[in-house]
Amino acid sequence: MIVGGGDNQLMSEINVTPFVDVMLVLLIIFMVAAPMMTQGVDVALPEVKAESLPQDDEVPFVVSVDKDGKVFINEFEVNRGGLNKKLVAIFREKPTEKVFLRADKRVPYGTVMDVMAQIRGAGIEKLGMITDPASEKQQ
Repeated sequence: MIVGGGDNQLMSEINVTPFVDVMLVLLIIFMVAAPMMTQGVDVALPEVKAESLPQDDEVPFVVSVDKDGKVFINEFEVNRGGLNKKLVAIFREKPTEKVFLRADKRVPYGTVMDVMAQIRGAGIEKLGMITDPASEKQQ
């Protein structure tokens, strides 16, 4: 591109308009897609007053028990009787130190204890319980 005047110099400036257009399209795509990336098992957690655990960069390994007593490893349903064998097989490939347990507040105590026993029986040393923070009316 030749600029007017007698210099005959090239003008080398970046046109940012296409860059801005692409960035806006990407922003819209992520805004639409982000809510769809939420995954997990629908569990009504008990509300308790407790301190949060410190966060680390490792993705948590979660075992969930829903209101019907179904057991899930992350978002995949497993037979409650075979939970121990499944965890042993998983942690043989990828050892981890901790597992988090999410149990619906309507699940019987015995069911939760059975799941906890199977997790401990798989060799998991650290087991954390996931709860919701207590609401103002409970305090």
